[in-house]
Amino acid sequence: MKELPIFLSLVNSFSKLPGIGVKSAERMAYALLEMKEEDALTFAKSIEEAKSKIHKCPRCGLYTEDEICETCKDEARDHSTCVVVTFPKDALAFEKVGFKGVYHVLGGTISPVKGIGSEEIALDSLFERIEKENIKEVILATSLTLDGETTALYIGKLLEGKGVKVTRLATGLPVGTSLEYADTLTLAKSLEGRKTL
Repeated sequence: MKELPIFLSLVNSFSKLPGIGVKSAERMAYALLEMKEEDALTFAKSIEEAKSKIHKCPRCGLYTEDEICETCKDEARDHSTCVVVTFPKDALAFEKVGFKGVYHVLGGTISPVKGIGSEEIALDSLFERIEKENIKEVILATSLTLDGETTALYIGKLLEGKGVKVTRLATGLPVGTSLEYADTLTLAKSLEGRKTL
């Protein structure tokens, strides 16, 4: 049976989503074809609206439908404490635990291997915000990868002596984990970050 060009284009579109291989993309394409026309059109309209109406907040980089995001507009939040994250989705984890400060999205990490330098992430706007918004503490919440650590160390170095407290998220053993299953790096970070009871 000859593959239909429009179907192949649909499969190709789905396979561009992260974590979606060709087989999963094919299943999604078939599922879309089997949807009621009304549901398929609603699905297409949702994608179109998301791309046309959602954008990054010019101040912090979180996604919003407004000119400025709700977090930046919310005067009840602690605007003196800023969590620096790599991507907008990273802020959701902090919202779930009740964090009431503000965020700054870098849009990536410094990666010499990938050719990504400090000028390609949102550092200038972070430093502007620290000055203009009177931010007192910057919590570096980049991932615990080589690139994430490099980025955190670079930011920390640039902020030395600037009158702002710079902290890094604590690392270590997850609650409920047995020591026998901990990898050596996690155990070493736990030991390094120990605190007095």
